[in-house]
Amino acid sequence: MERYSKILEKRKREIVLLRGRGCIYQKCTFCDYHTDKCADEDANFTLNSQVLDKVTGEFGDLEVINSGSVFELDSRTMALIRQICREKKISTIHFESHYLYRNRISSLREEFSDFRLKLKLGLETFDWDFRENVLKKGIPEKDPSLISQDFDEANFLFGLRGQTAASMERDIALGLSCFERICLNIMCPNTTDVAPDEHVINLFLKEIYPKYKDNDRVDILIQNTDFGVGD
Repeated sequence: MERYSKILEKRKREIVLLRGRGCIYQKCTFCDYHTDKCADEDANFTLNSQVLDKVTGEFGDLEVINSGSVFELDSRTMALIRQICREKKISTIHFESHYLYRNRISSLREEFSDFRLKLKLGLETFDWDFRENVLKKGIPEKDPSLISQDFDEANFLFGLRGQTAASMERDIALGLSCFERICLNIMCPNTTDVAPDEHVINLFLKEIYPKYKDNDRVDILIQNTDFGVGD
C-alpha cells in the first residue's frame, strides 16, 4: 500500500493516505475503500506518523485522505498534521468528509484556522435519484448550492451503467459552478457488485476527457491509483 506521493500536474501538492478507525457510513454500493481501517488508535498513529514523516512541504500544499472522513482520524494524528504543516510552512491543507459530518466542518476550520483549509465532498453525481437509489450515498439534499455550501471541492464518479455523456457533462458543469475544484474518478473493478461500464467509460474518454484534461480546476483519475497512493 503506497501512502505518500507527490502530484506534479495542475495543482502541485503532496498527498498522504492515512488510516483511521474506518468510515462510519459504509453504505455506498460501489465502495470497498472503507476496508483500510483499524480500531487500534495507537497502531493508526504509529502508521500515520511514519507516513507524515515523509512530508517535505516543498509545495506548501498537502492533501490528506483516509478511508472515510477526516473526522475518523485519531486526535494525535490530527495534532501531528497541524504540527508538521507549521514546521514545513504548509499553508493549504485538503481534507475529505462525508456529508453527514457537515455540521462539524465549521469547528474543524476553527481548529485549523492558521491554514487555508479545503474540504472535499464525495458527491459522485448531482443526479439525486442515481446518487441515492443506486449509489446509496446518504446525501438527501437536492439543491446543488446547499450541498456545496460547506465544501470547497468534490469527487465525482463516472463509468457506471445508466450514465450518459450528457449526464456527465451536467455534473461537471454544475461541479465547476459550485466548487473551487472537482475530481473526476472513473469506476475501477473492486470487490463490490458495482462494475465499470466500458461503454460509458469509452464515452467519457472520447467526448469528455479531451475537453477537461487540461483544465487546472479538474483532476481526472482513470485509475484509482493515479495520484500515486493506494494499491
